[in-house]
Amino acid sequence: MKLKWKKIKEKSYQVGYRKIVRKTFELPDGKIVDFDIKQEGPAVCVLAITQENNIILAKQYRPGPEKVLVEMPGGKVETGESAKFAIKRELLEETGYTGKFIFVGTTLDCAYSSMIRYNFLGINCQKIQEPISENNEFIEVIEMSINRFRKELKKGQMTDIESGYLCLNFLDDNFNLFSI
Repeated sequence: MKLKWKKIKEKSYQVGYRKIVRKTFELPDGKIVDFDIKQEGPAVCVLAITQENNIILAKQYRPGPEKVLVEMPGGKVETGESAKFAIKRELLEETGYTGKFIFVGTTLDCAYSSMIRYNFLGINCQKIQEPISENNEFIEVIEMSINRFRKELKKGQMTDIESGYLCLNFLDDNFNLFSI
């Protein structure tokens, strides 16, 4: 069976601050089906590691799951910004930390989103200022060991889990943890 999809049309609309595109496709079996896709720009995420080899994380309430989550710092890439500039800005705003940033790779948000996430490893991170609260963000900055972070990822109660694993694999493949 040939898996050829044919896009017939698309129409944009907005729900709150979310942009949605309804895409209509003819499927390989001839059926016509609509899909609502979140139209989202690029985003960034960082596995930020302190000079003491702790992971820097943002703890905050998230309205989707309606609970407090521990997350890797990150956010959207602003218009005209490079991904590397965006991750430096996001880490500094959310946590007050900066460091040396290494691009690790990209991940997709989900099958129903246009977002591409640029993932970075931040090494030798150090706090240089207090976090800046903005856009309904109320963040508690926490640090945890890499081993504890691995355990937290396995629980499945974080966002950007794929980014966490991608960055940990990059770290494992490219660095002696005790040399960073």
